[in-house]
Amino acid sequence: MPRIRHGAVMLAALLVTGCSSGIGAASQAPSPRASAPVSPVASPSRSLAPSLSSSLPPSARPSGSQAERTLAEMSLRDKVAQLFTVVVWGEKAGAASNENEARYGVATPAQVVEKFRPGGVILFDWAGNVSGASQVAALTSGLREAAVRSGGAPLMIGVDQENGLVSRLKSLVTKFPGASEIGETGKTANARDVARATGEELRDLGISLDFAPVADVNINPRNPVIGPRAYGSDPGKVAAMVGAAVDGFHAAGVASVAKHFPGHGDTSVDSHTGLPVITHSKTQWRKLDAPPFREAIAHGVDAIMSAHVVMPKLDPSGDPATLSHRILTGLLREELGFDGVISTDALDMAGVRKKYGDAEVVVRAVLAGADMLLMPPNLPKAYDAVLDAVKSGRISERRIDESVLRILRLKEKRGVFGPIRTDPGALKSAAHRKVADRVFAAVR
Repeated sequence: MPRIRHGAVMLAALLVTGCSSGIGAASQAPSPRASAPVSPVASPSRSLAPSLSSSLPPSARPSGSQAERTLAEMSLRDKVAQLFTVVVWGEKAGAASNENEARYGVATPAQVVEKFRPGGVILFDWAGNVSGASQVAALTSGLREAAVRSGGAPLMIGVDQENGLVSRLKSLVTKFPGASEIGETGKTANARDVARATGEELRDLGISLDFAPVADVNINPRNPVIGPRAYGSDPGKVAAMVGAAVDGFHAAGVASVAKHFPGHGDTSVDSHTGLPVITHSKTQWRKLDAPPFREAIAHGVDAIMSAHVVMPKLDPSGDPATLSHRILTGLLREELGFDGVISTDALDMAGVRKKYGDAEVVVRAVLAGADMLLMPPNLPKAYDAVLDAVKSGRISERRIDESVLRILRLKEKRGVFGPIRTDPGALKSAAHRKVADRVFAAVR
């Protein structure tokens, strides 16, 4: 995507075309043909493990929930596929795209879902997924139908709809204030109400997960990638806004994702183009960066996204947080007590690709503690890398089961297993416009 120099105009140009969840295709040269795609994921069969009960801890063994029953019937290939959330190109599930052919070896978005059976799809305007409300609703319905035809687990469809500068759905949805404007109002009710209204409009389009809210504390005025996407620069105030936003998304029945852990607020480097280094001590991190994530967890946030940033005083290895066991497992899982889904930030970003190849990155992300592998630049290569790591014993199947169960539980909790009814005509309702007008008027 276009890169920015200092200044709000250039920042806006970057964020309109691409965000933390991936580099816009429009800013890249045409992609080379991917390496030979893996064979379509086999139809559901028993796992290669002797039994699910032997691979999961007692607390996670099948007890009758839909998520647990689904996992018990999944093959190893299906489990690995469930970790990936991918981009598909085109505005119709059944319409051919050269980009899909080049990357996946099949032409249509529906064929990508049927062939690879990923856990999720993320929609982008730059991938041609967004042209009208009825079109988006038809696309999401078509993708879910493709997942059903494949015999795999139901598909989670997500989007980056932060509002403000990062608005993937453009003019289709009500125009709400961005996080910094909401923060300026000083009222957490505004964060909750905007998130609820946003979530309701996503739900009407068949979208079940929003990669929001931003939980970074923007303490560096030269930050080239967060800036007005954050609620502010005060950790306590940001935490309160983030918690309220999580409540709002959940009131709408949509999953929320707090990002970017352990904190992307104090950097002058954009992780899309480089690898930021943040020198906060653990004490500073607990005071400056951690509070919004703690609050999100306290409010039951569904997922937390990692940051492609290096924090050498939290992990001296030099690896970005996305690949750091000390950060994702040690801090997020063990210290903060989070047991929801950990998503990577987009794996096509330079910040995570600098040190290791694309195949090694996904393996290290899983070993670090990530569950959802977002937007690998070469899905066949990434899929094969994780599958081979499990077969070789480098990653245990039990470790894969833990991640897949978290993903399936999230889908069950947010209604993805059941029928999803779209209502694109409900967008931009009078009630939602009233919320937007009230919050815009309250901006100081």
